Amino acid sequence: MNIPAEHIDDQVAYDAMRRKAEGSNLDPKTLLATDYLNHFNEIVMLLEMIPDMPDILEDAKEWQPKSYKDHFHDSTIADREIAVEAYDFVLPIYKKPFEITIDQINSTIHSTVEQLERDVESGNMDMVRENATSLSRIIQRLMDTASAIIHGSAETLDQSEIDDLIGA
Repeated sequence: MNIPAEHIDDQVAYDAMRRKAEGSNLDPKTLLATDYLNHFNEIVMLLEMIPDMPDILEDAKEWQPKSYKDHFHDSTIADREIAVEAYDFVLPIYKKPFEITIDQINSTIHSTVEQLERDVESGNMDMVRENATSLSRIIQRLMDTASAIIHGSAETLDQSEIDDLIGA
């Protein structure tokens, strides 16, 4: 591999972290862990329950985005410390699309909660169910993209693809 001189130290540090992370639940190529997506699974579950239990909306409104490192700082999983440390060594080819996708997820969750709040207030439970289902699927699609990045893909969804999913 021909690495530009200015990036040799970065490559050495990345390789050292990969060796350190061996046997952990971090992807050996990207140094990212899918456990982070559990943070989003929780809110998706709440959103999907709102049509049958509208009071759950209050719990959904309390949900807050959490950074990758913060998630692992608060985690009880065995590999939490290595996950936090390794994040600084994730190569830009993975880190940038990962962070873009996480921003898209957070934004979509925020707008979904606002939409469902309006729907619940209108009393139109059919609309609540329809929006909870379709918007949860969009969030799940973004989570699938984040998972693919965690496992080595550098692809993201651009805004027009997200708009197509939403039907905007």
